Amino acid sequence: MANTDKSCWCVYVLKCRNNYLYIGLTNNLENRIKEHARGAGSKFVRSHQPFELIKTIPCVTSSEARSLEARLKKLKRSAKIEILDIKIGPVK
Repeated sequence: MANTDKSCWCVYVLKCRNNYLYIGLTNNLENRIKEHARGAGSKFVRSHQPFELIKTIPCVTSSEARSLEARLKKLKRSAKIEILDIKIGPVK
């Protein structure tokens, strides 16, 4: 898992129920995952629990993280899986 130091920004990928992917960013990964687990992180993750953290990408600044998150979210699912080099099955 990536460094959870509060000053370290990262983009993260969650695999949710039915193999749905969620991409987010944070500067405190540990707290953000706890928020998702409580159902307070995002409406999407809350409605597609359970989830698993499958990828973290460290970023130097918040703007780098926001830019990467936006670029990844625009991609089709197959491109996300390929670029992120993650192993995941099709959506059921």
